[in-house]
Amino acid sequence: SIPDDELLEVATARRLHEPAVLEAQVLRMLADERAKSLVSNFAGQWLYLRNVPALVPDENLFPDFGEALRRAMQRETELFVSSVIQEDRSVVDLLTADYTFVNERLARHYGIANVFGSHFRRVRLEGEARRGLLGHGSVLAATAYPTRTSPVLRGKWVLENLLGTPPPLPPPDVPALEETDNGRSLSMREAMEQHRANPICASCHKLMDPPGFALEQFNAVGQYRTRNEANGPIDASGALPDGTAFEGAAGLRNALMQRPGLFVTTLTEKLMIYALGRGLEHYDSPAIRAITREAAHEDHRFSSLILGIVRSVPFQMRRSPS
Repeated sequence: SIPDDELLEVATARRLHEPAVLEAQVLRMLADERAKSLVSNFAGQWLYLRNVPALVPDENLFPDFGEALRRAMQRETELFVSSVIQEDRSVVDLLTADYTFVNERLARHYGIANVFGSHFRRVRLEGEARRGLLGHGSVLAATAYPTRTSPVLRGKWVLENLLGTPPPLPPPDVPALEETDNGRSLSMREAMEQHRANPICASCHKLMDPPGFALEQFNAVGQYRTRNEANGPIDASGALPDGTAFEGAAGLRNALMQRPGLFVTTLTEKLMIYALGRGLEHYDSPAIRAITREAAHEDHRFSSLILGIVRSVPFQMRRSPS
């Protein structure tokens, strides 16, 4: 919204350039109720939450999926991101937190016991598979097809939104994925191995597929499973481009946390794009590096990234489109 009275008064007095005053105003605004737009707008874009209302999984394969579950998935992620912002937690918690927010419908979908009623409450997660954003049904369902999972979509999401290394666009006339071989249903990994046999496809898929396979432990609507579509055991092993091997969602998360700076830098870039209202250019790189370097001294708390962006030259020198 427009600046409130206090911010206008400080600006009119020409005091916003004072570091202490600027910091106080930024922190005050982050604590304001209107800061929830960071969740609805920024997280909605970054995490594909805006796609969740349009999800329509195949009702023959997933007859229990409906509007109540669709809304619950989106609300879980909104509340989770909001908790990191409001509690000023380290942004790394977005990947590693051992808690989430569920109501009875979503808890039943996840297999979490003793949650009753339509209201959401914070629950501690048992095990490691569903920790952080990688275990959220909203993300898992938004990166799948109506009838099956997609290691490609999920792997692309990890590369683009968590690691900041989007794969190149697919070449024209990409062959369709074969789901059977002489009448036998293929597992997703077997189908992708056949697909990667095409040299044109292999170069991109060797980057996208491994993190996508790690999330094969979750079906197309985000339920944990131990058997794949072909009723075979799940093979969720893989390796990152640097050779770091992992097994399943928990292993992928641990591999990502060996270099948490990649995720923090990616999130900082996404926030900067949102703040500037434009894409980043090469001359923005020094500002991004400075922000993440300074934020490291404060355990990468969310407010430290926001303060770094507000203090940066690209933000303070930006111009309106007009």
